[in-house]
Amino acid sequence: MLTGPLVFESSPRPMVWGGRDLANVLNKPLPDLQIYGEAWEVSDHPRHGSIARSGANVGQSLRRLMEEHAEAIVGHNSADRFPWLLKWLDCNDWLSVQVHPDADQVKTLWPGEGPKNEAWFVLKTRPGARVWSGLLPGVTAQQLRETAADGTIANCLHSFEPRPGDCLYLPAGTVHAVGGGVLMAEIQQTSDATFRLFDWNRVDAHGVGRQLHLEESIACIDWNRGPVNPVRADNLGTESEASTAANVIDSPFFSLVHVAGNSEIVLPCASRLGAVFLLHGKGTLADSSRGEQLIAGDTAILPACSDTWTWKPNGPSALLLAMAVYEQWASS
Repeated sequence: MLTGPLVFESSPRPMVWGGRDLANVLNKPLPDLQIYGEAWEVSDHPRHGSIARSGANVGQSLRRLMEEHAEAIVGHNSADRFPWLLKWLDCNDWLSVQVHPDADQVKTLWPGEGPKNEAWFVLKTRPGARVWSGLLPGVTAQQLRETAADGTIANCLHSFEPRPGDCLYLPAGTVHAVGGGVLMAEIQQTSDATFRLFDWNRVDAHGVGRQLHLEESIACIDWNRGPVNPVRADNLGTESEASTAANVIDSPFFSLVHVAGNSEIVLPCASRLGAVFLLHGKGTLADSSRGEQLIAGDTAILPACSDTWTWKPNGPSALLLAMAVYEQWASS
């Protein structure tokens, strides 16, 4: 039986573009002094299965929970695997210029993986940080080949300077990159399929660069998708006021809502799958049977079997709530 929110152990991943903000800002326990770019918070991906850290299911994997309680967790459109992968990203250096496949492309280009539509919520930035999101009008495949070869591919991409509170939806097929000091939450479909067009001529200690996938990337690009700009919630900056919920993103794979304030609030995800990233503050996330104390940097699954969810902050707070969009899942 499932009661209350499901909270899992964080799993940090060292990346060449990472830093130390997962520990310094989000209090993630990093095992050594390496640089870490990702913390996988909720994952049912074969590369890492999250382990419950508390509650009646402590020590159990999300894989086992899905095998035994898929309908209770996900709802009436329950699937073999949990549909989302939740991460924190510390983009201290530049991520590669990359693109992800859609449901049709992944079948031939990366059999065994899934499609990858994703969204970002920016928590913290440094001066000089940058996001590239979408092709500029008129860019061709041949231009991408040439500029990837001579290192000027960024000139083909729309870009902007990110701010805390920016939220960006990146459908599969959108060329993108980010870096220069951006800490953010990421929700994506359960997939690790990434094709790199360019990696900033970066090499390791042995002078070897990471693998590129230029032609696979070009095959994945949505040539009808131009620049992608961020959106911002209406209630940003209201962490010390009465709590409110503001819609940020509606996509075929999840909706995102920004919840901010210092008073108790009923979350708008009753009887459907949800998940939260706690961006600021601390408090208790609870259904009618059990609550869980959360601090900034924590994430949690809200199983669909619960008919009410409340957030009771201990002071100013902000969280990002993801909610399922069931009618679209069967075709994703």
